[in-house]
Amino acid sequence: MRIALFQPRFGGRLHDPRTATMVGRLLGLAVFVCFVTGVLSHYLQEPPGWLSGHLPTRPFWGYRFSQGLHVISGIAAVPLLLVKLWTVYPRLFVWPPVKSPAHTAERLSIAVLVSCALLEVFMGLLNTVQWYIWPFSFRQVHWALAWVIIGSLLVHLAVKAPLIIDHWRRPARLQPGLKPDQAVSASVAGRDELDRRSLLRGVAVAVGAVTVVTAGQSVTPLKDADLLAPRDPDVGPQGLPVNRTAKAAGITTHAVSNWKLQVHGPRPYTLTLDELRTMPQHRVELPIACVEGWSKSAHWDGVRIKDLLARAGVEDGARLRIVSLQRHGGYGVSEMDRPYTRDDLTLLALRLNGEVLAPDHGYPARIIAPNRPGVLQTKWVTRLEVLA
Repeated sequence: MRIALFQPRFGGRLHDPRTATMVGRLLGLAVFVCFVTGVLSHYLQEPPGWLSGHLPTRPFWGYRFSQGLHVISGIAAVPLLLVKLWTVYPRLFVWPPVKSPAHTAERLSIAVLVSCALLEVFMGLLNTVQWYIWPFSFRQVHWALAWVIIGSLLVHLAVKAPLIIDHWRRPARLQPGLKPDQAVSASVAGRDELDRRSLLRGVAVAVGAVTVVTAGQSVTPLKDADLLAPRDPDVGPQGLPVNRTAKAAGITTHAVSNWKLQVHGPRPYTLTLDELRTMPQHRVELPIACVEGWSKSAHWDGVRIKDLLARAGVEDGARLRIVSLQRHGGYGVSEMDRPYTRDDLTLLALRLNGEVLAPDHGYPARIIAPNRPGVLQTKWVTRLEVLA
């Protein structure tokens, strides 16, 4: 007995290669920006060996810009990805689903590309609100998926290159004097082009809308339109947002009341908070910028890390391990390369915007450094260890 397979008919005229190519160009740009800025963020958080000692501290706002752009481009990619999938989804119902070994490989690469792209966007959006519903490390999986996406995308572009080239440029203007059948075809093509332009305008409006209502968490001029972003950069203790509170980090009143700063180096020493306050104090204006995409500049007062190291017998900076009182959550210990420790803008901060640090901002002392991810701006610092 033969089983008849129902194959749906698609009446929409824009499920075609030209529309897919035009939307794909915009999506490809968003993916490219998101990938490059993601690589920058990853290497600033976990520099490979060949970058050790060469991480840039300038521009001091670099991480704020790149990570803000990373999240903005990732959010902008959501409507572009959905429209791109809409233009090509009828091909899921083509029969037979595979025609040859080469066609099978192509379909599998597309399946990997689509599934990984959807998962990457989904995980990225949940990360912006710090909602981790999976049992694995977000950062490591997010990083690995990015490379899988880029690899499968390059395979897809190589396979589809002839088709993409055919539909990359705008069609030439139709000439007068066409035959009747040519005129009908031209009329249909003209209507398709008008519909396509309308679709692209709608996509542009959608991308613009999600950008305007979310980018304000890092783009100061748009902060009043920050309707859907998970963070308002003006909300938080001392006018600055907080990711992990002192309570969430396990900071006890006893630990803070008995606080001392230990500096381990060629000439190790220990300072009380009062002794630290008697050292030369410096003020810098630096942004705090977090991987979730929010950022804000603030005024910080404290002691230069280079001065603390010089007192320990290290005159020109050194690789440093920074240990926090933090007992819960990640990044209780961080490392800082020499370009940061010798930079005049890198402080062990004691005050924020003219006030003593609030407990949630790292009282009694925290790190603030230029062009450095927020997760590495360690709070509740209790020990500095010279590594090299």
